[in-house]
Amino acid sequence: MFTGIIQTIGKIKSIKADTFCFEAQNSFFNEVKIGDSIAVNGVCLTVIEVGNDYFKADISQETLRCTIFNHLSTNNSVNLEKALRLNQGVDGHLVSGHVDGIAKVVERFIEGKSTRFKINAPKNLIKYIAKKGSVCINGVSLTVNNINDCVFDINIVPHTLNTTLGELKINSKVNLEVDIIARHLEQLLHH
Repeated sequence: MFTGIIQTIGKIKSIKADTFCFEAQNSFFNEVKIGDSIAVNGVCLTVIEVGNDYFKADISQETLRCTIFNHLSTNNSVNLEKALRLNQGVDGHLVSGHVDGIAKVVERFIEGKSTRFKINAPKNLIKYIAKKGSVCINGVSLTVNNINDCVFDINIVPHTLNTTLGELKINSKVNLEVDIIARHLEQLLHH
């Protein structure tokens, strides 16, 4: 589990087949060990190798299909968050790191001191997104402001633009994780 509060920005160092190597500064990988989970742009990945300034993870075909990893390349920036510890507070919301699909930025504009994004969600996922509810975009915990058909909007304060969200443009693809409670509630009601 994660909180959606990004701890540092890293970069993709290399891609070899389905193994990605991510690098970061500031001793981020201190105390990380093989088998630990790290969310990369909101995707929970298992550490298979770690060094002072990098870690490697294998990415499954399912993850490649459901996320933006197929659209990323070497030197692209990524949001990084270590797994939640039980003695740690939750400042964002509970995020599983299991991305539900890919969404697309359709509008970006300044609104006061913040930046508003309108994001087009896949039709099969919009039912899990609620006004004033939580959503996770590229690993960042955010609050939904409004919904219109399959488009929802979020308001990003300047501090949060220090994540890779600050790099987003119109037509940028993003990882989308909907609220975990909504997904489980639907499954429960279905049965």
